[in-house]
Amino acid sequence: MDIYELESASGVVVSVGGQLPQNIALKLQEVGKAKVLGTDPKDIDKAEDRHKFSQILDSIGVDQPAWKELSSYEDARQFAQDVGYPVLVRPSYVLSGAAMTVIHSEADLKDKLTAASAVSPDHPVVITQFISGAQEIDVDAVAHNGKLIIHAVSEHIENAGVHSGDASLVLPPANLDATILARVKEIAEKVAKAWKITGPFNMQIIKADVDAEGNTTPEPALKVIECNLRASRSFPFSSKVLGTNFIDVATKALVGRDVPAPVDPMTVKRDYLAVKVPQFSWTRLAGADPYLGVEMASTGEMACFGKDLIEAYWAALQSTMNFRLPLPGEGLLFGGDVEVDYLAQVARHLKPLGYKYFATNNAVKSYLEKEGVEVEVIEFPKEDKKALREVFQKYDVRGVFNLARRRASSLVDEDYVMRRNAVSPCTDHC
Repeated sequence: MDIYELESASGVVVSVGGQLPQNIALKLQEVGKAKVLGTDPKDIDKAEDRHKFSQILDSIGVDQPAWKELSSYEDARQFAQDVGYPVLVRPSYVLSGAAMTVIHSEADLKDKLTAASAVSPDHPVVITQFISGAQEIDVDAVAHNGKLIIHAVSEHIENAGVHSGDASLVLPPANLDATILARVKEIAEKVAKAWKITGPFNMQIIKADVDAEGNTTPEPALKVIECNLRASRSFPFSSKVLGTNFIDVATKALVGRDVPAPVDPMTVKRDYLAVKVPQFSWTRLAGADPYLGVEMASTGEMACFGKDLIEAYWAALQSTMNFRLPLPGEGLLFGGDVEVDYLAQVARHLKPLGYKYFATNNAVKSYLEKEGVEVEVIEFPKEDKKALREVFQKYDVRGVFNLARRRASSLVDEDYVMRRNAVSPCTDHC
């Protein structure tokens, strides 16, 4: 406020600086008496408060996963039983991934909510149905006085459940048809109008092809899971790929000058697409678990163009630091959850390429051998880093596929040790 007053500023922008300006927007206006340009901070609060956010979505007929704000463990347990596990648990006043946890069982729910009085009338939590296997869609947009001006629709390569900052984005989408794009635009228009948005905003929407009981639906359901009334980290990506400066449009909307007429760049046919992939710093964070979930872990990103999805994705991956593709004949170590089909899908794709398959236990070995591949169980010293590195060298393990259901609970968790050893700095074996 000292700078604001010293400069005799005519207004302050809170929609391009990440989450912190959003959190203080209402205080800037009501306590600091600052003029906030763009969306009214009272409307920003209605997006940041999960309870208000979900109520407004219900009122405008925009679908979302089943949710409730609860203040006791018993009520939370009953809700989880009604919608089925997994569920997503978060404090009421948070949207962007911080402090969120995916709960897979009643025991996990009890641990989460009874520790240090984590849930009470004074500290309610919002519990949301978590839809497994759904595709996530990202929307970057700009509105003026509640009217949508421009938007970009990207699809995630990873399933919903991976934070959007850690996901690989494809723009224009490679697997979304015109009907889905039109429905997404309609949702963006409703949201812009309901929150009276002026300036940039970003949404995450999931596309689910099955209902709560696991039955295939005749038409995919589109459910909004998050909306931030600010520019996202993907705004530069959308601008570069679509050839329109989204922040330039947003600036004109914020100051109310030369606001362009609404356009729909998603209807333009293009002979290219681009993929944005995350960059991680696991090697610089000793002990960090290389596991992707609802909280963001990436520290950067790379994006590349291509004539199709494979070319663009492959180019982007090769741009990341320390990327090395295992060569045919080298070893691949498999581990993680064998109750779902994902690990088998990887094995089926790689089978013709001539890699050597290894596992750390007989359960994974039996699981993969059903796919017709030969798998050898190797020794796996979990508490001796030097010995484990020597095992990797002995079997020429150059790649690890570990698709665990949840983050590790200890430093000797087999899946954690496998993931950590795959990214740990080494001398002659990377």
